[in-house]
Order: sequence, then structure tokens, then C-alpha cells
Amino acid sequence: MRQIDEEAMFPFEHFNRLKETNYLSLTVPNQFGGQELSLYELILIQERLSQGDASTGLCAGWHLGLVYDIRERNTWNRRTFEWLCREIVERKAVINRLATEEATGSPTRGGKPVTTAVKRDGKWILTGRKSFASMAEALDYSLVTATIADTGKVGFFLVDHRLDGIRIEQTWNMIAMRGTRSDDVIFDHVELPQDALVELDQLEFVKGGGSRAWLLHIPACYLGTAIAARNYAISFALHYQPNSVSEPIIHLSHVRQKIAQMDMELFQARHFLYFVAERWDTLPEKRPFMDRELAAAKYIALNSANRVVDLAMRIVGAKSLQLSNPLQQYYRDVRAGLHNPPMEDAVLELFASQAISNGTTTAKKANTNPHPSPTI
Repeated sequence: MRQIDEEAMFPFEHFNRLKETNYLSLTVPNQFGGQELSLYELILIQERLSQGDASTGLCAGWHLGLVYDIRERNTWNRRTFEWLCREIVERKAVINRLATEEATGSPTRGGKPVTTAVKRDGKWILTGRKSFASMAEALDYSLVTATIADTGKVGFFLVDHRLDGIRIEQTWNMIAMRGTRSDDVIFDHVELPQDALVELDQLEFVKGGGSRAWLLHIPACYLGTAIAARNYAISFALHYQPNSVSEPIIHLSHVRQKIAQMDMELFQARHFLYFVAERWDTLPEKRPFMDRELAAAKYIALNSANRVVDLAMRIVGAKSLQLSNPLQQYYRDVRAGLHNPPMEDAVLELFASQAISNGTTTAKKANTNPHPSPTI
């Protein structure tokens, strides 16, 4: 893990192990050779994987979550989806969505892709550049957003990375999640078959709506990182004994208080995250109305994860800032989650809008009910 972070190298060895154990096919439907994991199961395994390495966990989550999302929405041509699943199961293929661009920023903001797709002689010509392309050098396939030239609509195109005209520019120079190698991918007049257009004007996966559930792999990853920090701090406190005290610092009241605070943060964040996932799995009729719950799960988890790592570093003290200490990496990695979708300001705006809407409705009814209760 340390080498991956220090050298900003993609964890190929980790991914080879994941492929060998068929981990990357766990969300593939049973009928196509996978295990068809539920959302609850997906975030559970992702939380555990991310305790070992956050970059590996986040990258695996993008792949697994994408397959889960396509499976649940069931909008693809069946033959195309089956083919992709077979590639994942049999050839151990890796895929990710590439939607972010320098000009648009996060796709959750609704910016239209500058990347274009032009229909010519029965083929699509894809031209553009995607940034923050996690796993760029390890991808076998990608789902690329592009604006269709003659209609102005936005489509997702299934792209085989063995095609000519695709190259990677190593732009990833971040202090966090360095192993994700989220470099730029450039598509220079890449020729795609006509059936490469697999989704049209279906951006709910990032803008909102029930299909955003697959993004819960993100808070699962960062909670896993926070758990790793918590475990390290407790182990340190159990064994560290400066000569100023007669026993390890685990017995000091202020250390024990910080340990309790870490566990309280994790208890609350994990309980809510898994509660939301279970509701999604067991109450499909509620899915269209779960926007706020899904958004809140990420908001709560990320803020708790950052607080947990901060507390862990306070327990360990100045040693936590040593480059050889894993806590400084956990600290940097969990910060990255604040910039994964949905963004914090968007979540708060969602809640504010709902509260104001409910408040307006409640005010209109005030004449008939002098003591109205808040609607949540």
C-alpha cells in the first residue's frame, strides 16, 4: 500500500488477485455467470476491501457499481449487456464510466460533454478528452459520455480500449487516492460500431434519481479507510508507553474518550448507510423517493470518516505525520471523498429545498392545524 501511494502507481497486483478470485464479477447477474450481489452486500464487501487499500477499493467500486447499476436499471439491449458480462466473467475485463471533463467539471453539475460523437458511414466517430478517469491504464472498456453532433443529445458509448485512437495522458498528480491513476483519456477520432451507443439521455446515474444508489460504494470505501485508521490508532495505543506514564496510553482517559468518539462516529454512519441500502434492496417501491436518503448516506459517512481519521491522528500524535505512518495516507485519502458525487453543497440544497417546500405546504394548512409537525 505504501509503495502504491508513494509512487502513485496503479495496484495491478491487487487487481490481479481480485480477478483470480472472481471478485470483479460479483455484481454480474447469476444467469450470466456472476453472483448478483445486492446493494447491501456490495457496500459491505467494498467497505472491507477498502480497509486494506482505499485506491483499490474505490477503483473496484466504480467497476462493480457500474455493472450493478446497468443490471438494476435494465435499460440496455439484453444481448449487449450479456456480452459485456461474459467479458467480465470470462476475460476478467475491467470497465468504468468516463464522464468528467475539464470544461464541464463534475458530471453531477449537469454540464454537457464537449466530447462529440459523429455518425459517419454507419459508424460513430468519437472525439474528446476525459479527466479523472480512474483505472485509466487498466481499463479494458469504458462507458464514455458524448454529445451527439446532429441531435445535441447526450449518449453513453461502450468503448473497447484496444481500438486505435485511444491514448492516456498521465495527468494524475494528486495528494490523495494516488493509486487510482485517474489520468486523462484522449479519444482521437475513434471509430465505434453503430451499436456502441448503449444509453441515450440517461444521466440520472449522476444527476440524481433512484439509480444513484450504486454510488453508495463511495461512502463504503471511505468508511473502510476510516476503520483502518481507527484500528491502527487503537493498536498503537495498546502498545505505546512513554516513560512519563506507568502503562500504555490506552489507559489514559483522554485517549479512551477519543476511541469512544471514533466508534460513535462509525456506529452512526455505518448504521445509516446500511439502513438505506437495506431499504433500497427490500422496498423497491420506495426507490423513486429515496433521493435524500441516498444523498444523506454519503454526506454522513464522509464527514464521519474525516472526523474518525482526525481523532486517530490525535491519539497517535506527531508520529501520525511521518511519511512512514499509514495515518497520514488515510488522512489524505478520506479528503478525496468530499469531491466524489454527490457533492456536499448539492446534498444540502436538496434538503433545504425539501424543507422549504414542506414548510410552504405546512404554512398553508396552519389555519386548520395551529400546531403543525415538521414534515420530513
